[in-house]
Amino acid sequence: MGMDAHIRRGHPIVFGMLIFFGIIELAISAWLTSRFNARHDYFSLTERDRVRYTLFASIWTVVFSFLYLVLFMHSATGSVLTSVASHLIFLALTWVIWTAAAAAVTEMLGGGLNCSNTTANYCGQLNALEGFAWVEWVLVTLAIVVVLARGISAARRGDGYRGPLVA
Repeated sequence: MGMDAHIRRGHPIVFGMLIFFGIIELAISAWLTSRFNARHDYFSLTERDRVRYTLFASIWTVVFSFLYLVLFMHSATGSVLTSVASHLIFLALTWVIWTAAAAAVTEMLGGGLNCSNTTANYCGQLNALEGFAWVEWVLVTLAIVVVLARGISAARRGDGYRGPLVA
């Protein structure tokens, strides 16, 4: 019973943080995409495309995390969409998306830009894009670990992975 209370309290916090940092990442990547579209002052097509992909990842995360948050608040135990399996599928896809986004931006920037020694446009924004991409990746990774742990306990109690996150 104690773990269920932690899940009921923690789920909105974790998904709220995914939404919050997703909105920050969305704002940065949307602003950069807008500038690139208007001014064509990106360093390369790779930079432009990776920023656009990060915009997609942000939108994906904000929309679906909000959906899962609302569904969990409405019916934590009675919906297929709030099951362990549903969470695992969503989080696994999101983890792949953010792994690709964070790694691509990190590779593009060579691990980060030193803004005092570069002529790159939007240096600070690109560094922030990289940093918040990794924040999202860490949050999704932690959420997967918790959902896997809950899935194992659901399977042991006989509910299987289609069982709810909370009993």
